[in-house]
Amino acid sequence: MRKSSREMDSAWALEVLRKAPYITVSFTRPDGSAYGLPLSLACTSDDIWYFHCALEGDKLDAIAAHPEVCLSAVTKCAPTIGPKDGSFTLQYHSAIAFGIAEPVTDDEEKISALRAICLRFLPDHMNAFDDAIRRSLHRTAVVRITLTSLPTGKRKQYDKNGEEMKYGRMD
Repeated sequence: MRKSSREMDSAWALEVLRKAPYITVSFTRPDGSAYGLPLSLACTSDDIWYFHCALEGDKLDAIAAHPEVCLSAVTKCAPTIGPKDGSFTLQYHSAIAFGIAEPVTDDEEKISALRAICLRFLPDHMNAFDDAIRRSLHRTAVVRITLTSLPTGKRKQYDKNGEEMKYGRMD
């Protein structure tokens, strides 16, 4: 990290990942080209994250060839005029993590993962979950990403006095 004064700890970075509406997952395609897209992920523990997709396509082809992935997320992103010098800048919270992706083959784990995703994004509609599983489980792929190291976080944020909050300062 170039600006270590903006570095935040891994617990903080996990919260960014949990709160981000989408997490960009970057893959490597079989031909070696990059492929990244924002996905709706949910976790069942700090190191296990899931997304769902079709039973075939670029994501699964990339995972089969290169299971290593990178997750990145940004929250609280706001263009800002620097309070001290009037410069154009950006306040943000960001996190990055690395992991290994693999398709889930066990139906119980798939259902548990899909439940976690639904609870995160549609908690008020869980009464329809069981019917959706009956209709769609056979045509839905679920991918587990196991983080291989703790995520890292970075922040640029100003306090009410216009001072940049550095070195993990939280007040």
